[in-house]
Amino acid sequence: MPNHKSAEKRERQNARRNAVNTANRTRLRTEIKRLRAALTSGNAQDAQALLSQTVAVIDKAVQKGVLHRNTAARHKSRLTVRVNSLAAK
Repeated sequence: MPNHKSAEKRERQNARRNAVNTANRTRLRTEIKRLRAALTSGNAQDAQALLSQTVAVIDKAVQKGVLHRNTAARHKSRLTVRVNSLAAK
């Protein structure tokens, strides 16, 4: 338990930020899982549609500080390559 007023405020702030970060991270992971599921099912049209959504969520995660920009670029690159290879088949 915090003993100072400033420590109490810091605890409230940390709880709020933790909730926001958790929600953003969950949204990101869910979107990536949906795209990967579409890729494994072999549905090229669904995967193509989900790719733009997923890239947008990844970019938002970078803006909100959930992901590092290089990590986001790596995710986007790998997912795009997989979608394009599925579409080429």
